[in-house]
Amino acid sequence: MRTWLLPEYIEDILPVEAARVEALRRRILELFRLHGYELVMPPMLEYVESLLTGTGHDLDLQTFKLVDQLSGRMLGVRADITPQVARIDAHLLNRKGVTRLCYAGSVLRTLPDGMDQTREPLQIGAEIYGHGGIESDIEIERLMMRALVVSGMRAVHLDIGHVAVFRSLVRNAGVEKALESELFKAMQSKDVPALRTLTRTLPRAARDALVALPELYGEADVLTRARRVLPAYPEVRSALRDLAALWEALGEGAHIRCFDLAELRGYHYHTGVVFAAYAEGRPNAVALGGRYDEIGKAFGRARPATGFSMDLRALAAAGTNGAPRGSVLAPYAPQDGELQRRIAGLRARGTPVVVDLPGHAGTKNEIGCARGLVKRAGKWLVENIETAKRPRTPKKASG
Repeated sequence: MRTWLLPEYIEDILPVEAARVEALRRRILELFRLHGYELVMPPMLEYVESLLTGTGHDLDLQTFKLVDQLSGRMLGVRADITPQVARIDAHLLNRKGVTRLCYAGSVLRTLPDGMDQTREPLQIGAEIYGHGGIESDIEIERLMMRALVVSGMRAVHLDIGHVAVFRSLVRNAGVEKALESELFKAMQSKDVPALRTLTRTLPRAARDALVALPELYGEADVLTRARRVLPAYPEVRSALRDLAALWEALGEGAHIRCFDLAELRGYHYHTGVVFAAYAEGRPNAVALGGRYDEIGKAFGRARPATGFSMDLRALAAAGTNGAPRGSVLAPYAPQDGELQRRIAGLRARGTPVVVDLPGHAGTKNEIGCARGLVKRAGKWLVENIETAKRPRTPKKASG
């Protein structure tokens, strides 16, 4: 067995990509800080009951489980940081007002979400707790779009849905759990023939509405059509009002916005608006989020909540912002005070400087420095490596 091989869908992050990912993490966390979001750092391991509480079955199969050698209880490696942040808000911070929290860290999943996805995403996200109005949904979606711009994405497609529409339809029709599960699967794949078959015994109003949901996809006129074809249940009307307010608040921009009333991502724990952002050329969503008001209930406080998360690796691959500017190569001369001051000055201004240790003249190209410190007329100057190699031709005396 080759001991250096990694498990499927698990991979190392090498220097160039790692620099890009880390620079992006810092920019996004600074964006969150400037908007009033406080950073929390939950642990990688928790008791399984805590990790899966409030998330229904969505994370159960995605969570690696092991037995704690100290307590004998079952532990889980987090597959999503959001439930942990909800626990922190509900049980540890215990604030009465609005709380804004953010996070960044690795999660581990038993299966990849897509063929080109990793099983170890670097998750970064933000959450608002304690506010149940559409205003916090608007804030969180605006923050997500700003984070995507910071990531270098200029054209983003945003799909917006609301799980309360489907939930209200099945509840008012008296649909049993088994049938609800089948309807959910058909809705996710937008399988209209299957929906017609599954709804044939339901009241006509519910049957027509459920079959119509996959067709309610598009821009603002979708809401007009939805008001016409969906029953006037209070939950449905409230959801449509929220979506209209969200559309107006997001305004016009570089991103494309579409409603998708059959979008039920995270249905077992989301309770309201849900959204997904896609970047051009990327098959999977680069950001996901929504409202999940019930997730804190098992921790003793069912606070309203909304938030989003992103995978830093996917963002770094999809965005246009590159890695920080390349390093400068400096000769090994610890006794040269002027050189040491020049190196310290460059580093203080954010320029990486690599000191060329003796004995490796033949491998300088592996360091990856395009520029180097060269002494000219008693001064240490930064020059391109190729320029520094060429001797300068003395100027001819005039006259």
